[in-house]
Amino acid sequence: MCSKTLILVLLLLPVFLAASPSSLVEATNFFPLAKQNCMDRCGNVAIPFPFGTAENCYKNKCYFVTCNQTQNPPKLFMQNTSHEIIDISLSGHLRIMNVVAYECYDVKVGSRVSFRNSRRLNLPPLLTVNATANKFTVLGCDTFGNINGLRLNWSYYVWCTSMCFSKKDLEEVSSCGGGVACCQVNIPKQVSTVDFDLGSYTNYKNASQYNNSCGYAFLVEENAFQFSGETLNNLRNVEKLPVVVDWVISNGNCEEAKLNSTSYACKSVNSDCYNPMINIHSYGYRCRCMDGYQGNPYLDNGCQDIDECQDPVLNNCSKVCKNTPGGFYCTCPSGYRGDGIKGSRGCIPGEPFKYKLVAGIAVGILIVLLVILFIYVRLKRRSWAEEKQRNFVQNGGILLQEKLKRLENNTTKFIYSLVELQKATNGFHDDMIIGTGGFSTVYRGILEKTNKVVAIKKNKLEVASNQTDIFTNELIIHAQINHKNVVKLLGCCLELRTPLLVYEFIGNGTLLEQLHSRPRNLICWDIRLKIAIEIAGALSYLHCEASSPIIHRDIKSANILLDDTFTAKLSDFGSSKLVPIDKSHLSTMVQGTIGYLDPEYMQTSTLTEKSDVYSFGALLVELLSGKKVLSYDRPQEETNIAYFFLSKLRENSVFQVVDVEILGEGNNIKEQIIQVARLAEVCLNMKGEDRPTMKEVILKLEGIRRGGRAQNEDDDHDHDYVPESESFTFDHDYVPELESFTFDHYYVSELESFTF
Repeated sequence: MCSKTLILVLLLLPVFLAASPSSLVEATNFFPLAKQNCMDRCGNVAIPFPFGTAENCYKNKCYFVTCNQTQNPPKLFMQNTSHEIIDISLSGHLRIMNVVAYECYDVKVGSRVSFRNSRRLNLPPLLTVNATANKFTVLGCDTFGNINGLRLNWSYYVWCTSMCFSKKDLEEVSSCGGGVACCQVNIPKQVSTVDFDLGSYTNYKNASQYNNSCGYAFLVEENAFQFSGETLNNLRNVEKLPVVVDWVISNGNCEEAKLNSTSYACKSVNSDCYNPMINIHSYGYRCRCMDGYQGNPYLDNGCQDIDECQDPVLNNCSKVCKNTPGGFYCTCPSGYRGDGIKGSRGCIPGEPFKYKLVAGIAVGILIVLLVILFIYVRLKRRSWAEEKQRNFVQNGGILLQEKLKRLENNTTKFIYSLVELQKATNGFHDDMIIGTGGFSTVYRGILEKTNKVVAIKKNKLEVASNQTDIFTNELIIHAQINHKNVVKLLGCCLELRTPLLVYEFIGNGTLLEQLHSRPRNLICWDIRLKIAIEIAGALSYLHCEASSPIIHRDIKSANILLDDTFTAKLSDFGSSKLVPIDKSHLSTMVQGTIGYLDPEYMQTSTLTEKSDVYSFGALLVELLSGKKVLSYDRPQEETNIAYFFLSKLRENSVFQVVDVEILGEGNNIKEQIIQVARLAEVCLNMKGEDRPTMKEVILKLEGIRRGGRAQNEDDDHDHDYVPESESFTFDHDYVPELESFTFDHYYVSELESFTF
């Protein structure tokens, strides 16, 4: 029992330090908080009106609270529920204690041995969970959790996953949010009900080696929870943690509320109304005491004057302080002159000579400061110009200029100044953003001299050396590419530490947006096959025809742009690699996107051209199914659509996975779909050596589009693709399982690229 109390005190220490604002403490000591003859305190918790414990003590049923005086000290609860209130603030917040859910497994017997379910948090009207102060938290070494409920008239659902990959993870982790042993995510605004649940991918079988077979899920005030590697061992003894709840008065705003003086809640004459802007629609208002007053604005005469002269913090008078209703003023005694304010003129003896002397000194100091400011601005501008020139030289700008001069008939501008690109993007304004990634932001720009529309790629953090390498890598690789299905690099700006890259503007969005937008933009089968052939051709060019072989390393629908004629353009070469001619593979840090990433590459860190082939196979499945490659909104067996596709293909049920929109185009394309599905199967082979080359892939796709074996109506549909140079096999007994990954927090509808 002692250890349980100690752990709870340690976890809640930040809460108790900040639980009671000074204004509420002072109001409790000097001004009434509750209505007359009503309880204004339950144990250690003040009960300010509009809250109350009896019908004539609260404004309406939403603010009804219950004081359990059978406990020592007495405890306050929300209405007749089990949710304990530990603080009520007149600023519009209250804190309640909410349950910590957990489950523990006995790995030896493979069953759950102990658990605690979450109890639904169902808030009364006008009360919502604070979306800024709280975090949904999941702890464990093999744990996933979700939080769901209602916000307004629709539901929400948030997912979080926590993993451990070694015992050392638990020893070194010191904060939550990275997904290692602890995962935290935000919740939506205006949440009125809360449920959360948790589970394990392997019943903690893999986590048992770290002496941890338990998982936890809870909603908690962010400042009240401090995570460390020891938290997993101690949290089982903690039953509840604090949650911040917002409250407002009525459903209208201040302007509407003032029209009805009877129901208007700001009763004190020295109070005013404000709209707190805490939710999506900003409904509801609150009251506060005017400046210079303190107390409860919801009571008649509840806001009373503060004597600032008695407060050493507020009183900034050097000699004499005079209190007034709602304020105060400073004055000087007889024989002194000045404004009486500390830090200003204060009170000085009244001799004229001394006054003029002080004024002269002040003017002289002001002139010196202005001169210093002028010199500083000039030096700052010179420093900025020198830094731009230094970056230009370090990024190879001078050598690039010389090479461009030597080119004959070179009329195309390639090097742009920072000023040009700032004008083109209106100072890189947020309204010009057309896309964001893990390291960069892409802006739409209009070049001032030519009115040409371009896409400008800018690093998010200009001081990060690893991101500088990524941009430089993309510039080097793009300089060696010339292919109609690769986004054209128009130029660069070298005046920042990380170069800005200027590309041709592709105006029809990405393949990801076209396939998965709501409502859907329906792409017919012919266009999907055309896109697959164009991207295969671009990859074949990168692997075989570029001056040095190039492995893209991040093939996915988000990196494929479409123009107005649905011509595909491959983009984003920031993670691409140049392969020396005398080598067939590279050993490198694993990088890519979950669902498209080559399993063999993940296990061995050995990057080959066949890694792009696997990603292209996943892209083919996405084109066939019309579904995202990875989504936790689907049933568990369909989470990874590529794995689900392969299982259905082996069952001869592949049309259950194919997009119904293209199936409805007619029976004459089903043979093509089967052949593309078989091609995707060999591209998704677990072993890289058993996958085809991209040159073989494009030959197969072009054959399918021209007719190929699809012309044989008596074919038994067994169209396994076997290229001439090597044969490919797929182990039909192998049922892939999802690998264990650590995710940064995200809503389940949005998956980001990641780097191990």
